[in-house]
Amino acid sequence: AETVAELLTPAVTHALPPDWGGEYDAERARRWIADRDAEGVTLLVVERSSGDPVGLLILTDGAENDGPVGVRLGYLLVERGWGRGLGSELVAGFVGWCRENGVASISGGVAIDNPASARVLVKNGFQPVQTEDAAGMGEQLFRLDLSS
Repeated sequence: AETVAELLTPAVTHALPPDWGGEYDAERARRWIADRDAEGVTLLVVERSSGDPVGLLILTDGAENDGPVGVRLGYLLVERGWGRGLGSELVAGFVGWCRENGVASISGGVAIDNPASARVLVKNGFQPVQTEDAAGMGEQLFRLDLSS
């Protein structure tokens, strides 16, 4: 919980769902972890060279109407990890794992005001499929079809 609290700074969470924003202590981080665990799987991302935590990979069910296996991808990186190519490396590795394990598609949303995250997805082959979510939160949806 302490590690997650350190990762979820206001700068990191500003482009994420509004209820994720603000300051975190260990107790709030425990609740955040429990909420994510109820939705899917959250993985701690560590930098290979240092072993330091640098982000989170958040995975939920992305299958549509009982169709092929799909994954909804979310990720966040610590501020000191921004601009270093870690997001591109993380997503590329995850896409490779999905290809090897029969995942049909990956989707992910990016806040309109977070073009760097959108570039990470596009660089890894994702295509924009929607300009704004139903709630009007200013999210761009991306999708990568792996079934072909």
